[in-house]
Amino acid sequence: MATSSRRMRAVQYDKYGGGAQGLKHVEVPIPTPKKGEVLIKMEAGSINQVDWKFQKGVARPFMPRKFPFIPVYDLAGEVVELGSGVSSFKVGDKVIAINFPDGGGLAEYAVAQASRTALRPPEVSAAEGACLPIAAVTALVALRTAGVSLDVAGGGTKKNVLVTAASGGVGHFAVQLASVAGHRVTATCGARNAGFVGDLGADEVLDYATPEGAALRSPSGRRYDAVVHCAATGFPWSAFAPVLADAGVVIDLTPGAAAFATALRRRVTFSRKRLVPLFVSPTKEDMELLVAMVGEGKLRAVIESRHPLSTAEEGWAKSMAGHVTGKIVVEMGDEQ
Repeated sequence: MATSSRRMRAVQYDKYGGGAQGLKHVEVPIPTPKKGEVLIKMEAGSINQVDWKFQKGVARPFMPRKFPFIPVYDLAGEVVELGSGVSSFKVGDKVIAINFPDGGGLAEYAVAQASRTALRPPEVSAAEGACLPIAAVTALVALRTAGVSLDVAGGGTKKNVLVTAASGGVGHFAVQLASVAGHRVTATCGARNAGFVGDLGADEVLDYATPEGAALRSPSGRRYDAVVHCAATGFPWSAFAPVLADAGVVIDLTPGAAAFATALRRRVTFSRKRLVPLFVSPTKEDMELLVAMVGEGKLRAVIESRHPLSTAEEGWAKSMAGHVTGKIVVEMGDEQ
């Protein structure tokens, strides 16, 4: 496929700030895959909090690397061209990929490293696959970092796991992964999503607006061996400490300065109860594991809303507004 003279539709922003209104619909050249890369004809991409947080400037001046910038790192589509040295894929393969930090997902075509691309089985739709690279991998790595086995039946230790913000993008995957592995799961969410989170496999559901939910107290009195803390608003360590088991660990997915200070203090004092700030770099192997689980019906990607590329800014605004149940997906199919 000759890409140098062909153009594509894309959505980009050219400066920090601006939110959904700062997104611009443009036509730009189709990228050419470099050595070790594949060119993907995009079918779907999913919006994550990190996308609009970088637009707001939380990683200024390091991210984005340059303007204008086409956002979205989660990719799903069909391989249409191979860069030099790529032998693990062929034209026509359906795939999912992560393209961090270069993004490019809000476009008709995007490139990704072949080493960070995974085959997508026919049982998994592009929209479902696009939900996995950041959110589901983050949930998987968080549980793994907390020492939560993904196979209790195979000899792993059964644990008490707490997931905060359990109806969100990462949280809804964390609940399912812990539950299907055989652990006892307590989850926090808003009252409107209690039934949804229970259906995902949570044994106990706490409404975060109640005193019990705010205190993270298990209705059955469980002490948590592992906490996957997905809530964007932080809890002080004093909220976690009373509900942790003696060697309990909190994995903080949105750590601030206080979290880093707490983590360091717990470490230097050799405390058994620990807080671990988490940063994830999705791997091909983890994506392969998760897409296979979706294909086998062991894991599901819940999509709250789907948006065509022509109105991607609506999905962006919805994500920024918060309280999303599951994931938000932008689809790049033919539009009238």
